[in-house]
Amino acid sequence: MITLLTTLLSFLAGGLPKLLDFFQDRADKAHEVKLAQMQIERELEMRKAGFEAQARVEEIRTDQLQIGADVAMAQTALQEKQALYAHDIAIGQGASTWVINARAMVRPAITYGMFALLCFINIFGAAYAWHTGADFAAVIEVLWDSDTQIIWASIISFWFGSQAFSKK
Repeated sequence: MITLLTTLLSFLAGGLPKLLDFFQDRADKAHEVKLAQMQIERELEMRKAGFEAQARVEEIRTDQLQIGADVAMAQTALQEKQALYAHDIAIGQGASTWVINARAMVRPAITYGMFALLCFINIFGAAYAWHTGADFAAVIEVLWDSDTQIIWASIISFWFGSQAFSKK
């Protein structure tokens, strides 16, 4: 009986965060509805009083605040990137040239290794298939399967995608 009770309590305790989230979400939605109703009432009152121009001024002010927030986020991202670069430079200070060069070659070496491995497998796989007389379409399906395409696409996307965007 105690085992059944503790199992039930453990099961219910596992769902407790979801239950709390449900009530929090419900309260948040009720609050949003209340705020929306208040905003609609305020806009109707302003229109009745002829303050449509004031509403437009408030929209412009809201847009300016949003632009300011976007600029602040971009500046924060730039500062974070600069701090990461400074930290990376600080780690390399005092190290030998060999260590600095080895650290710099990690990602390119992995890329070159993946390219060499791809070439090795494809060349020798195609040569083996040629010598055994296998169907070319079947060989291509095996050598250039979807997993290989995904790996190769992620490598190319990294080098030509993220590297291109980082130079802006």
